[in-house]
Amino acid sequence: MAKPVHTLKQLVEECRFLNSKSQPVYLMESAKNRKDTDAFFYLLAGLALILGIAKSGWPRYFSNMFRVFFNSSLRQSQLTDQLLQDKLPSLIFNLFFVIVAGVFVYLLLQLLHTTTLIKSWALLAGCIAAVALIYLVKYFTLKIIGWITGYKLETDLYTFIVFLINKIIAICLLPLIIIMSFADNNLARPLLIITLIVIALLFIMRFVRSYSLLQHHIKIGRLHFLLYIFSVEILPLFLIYKASLVFLKIKL
Repeated sequence: MAKPVHTLKQLVEECRFLNSKSQPVYLMESAKNRKDTDAFFYLLAGLALILGIAKSGWPRYFSNMFRVFFNSSLRQSQLTDQLLQDKLPSLIFNLFFVIVAGVFVYLLLQLLHTTTLIKSWALLAGCIAAVALIYLVKYFTLKIIGWITGYKLETDLYTFIVFLINKIIAICLLPLIIIMSFADNNLARPLLIITLIVIALLFIMRFVRSYSLLQHHIKIGRLHFLLYIFSVEILPLFLIYKASLVFLKIKL
């Protein structure tokens, strides 16, 4: 007896694995928006490597820096002199702060203005250069003021406090910006608030410590010191931030 010949259509309809008689189901697909973050990862890894080399190469400077920051039981002037004598590690930690602060400003712009700014190495380099320019101008301005007024010792002490707190800020910021760089917005934005609070507390500590040390050398009132902080420390940062946003929007 000859076997019945099945056509391809009959085979498809009779196959229970194909399920050709049911309502078809489809899924809309879109191209994956791939984010290439390898280079940025290597940048952050390089920063961690620089910190590790600086800590291993100058462990005494690293420990003295935190002992002065936390106001250890030893005489602070002795530790300050030791830190001031080590020029090379001080320069490395200052450069470390400039890069870390520039990366943080770059991430801050990306999180707060994701619809108006683009991610580019030029923008990152501009943020780092802006931080470097701000503190170079601040450093030379304080030196000139100390030379003109005759308060060179006091301005050197204030400059030391400023850059000491900056180094501590950079060390605290590094693990936070590493998490912010690769986390989604649900985690990055709360972490940004925590980071800003940490920076604000360290800046307040810098102002309080500066005033407590300088008031013994210079007769300065709290009102005048607060006016200085607002006009020289805070107001220029807001102006630079606003000007950079206007400049970047024009460029884009």
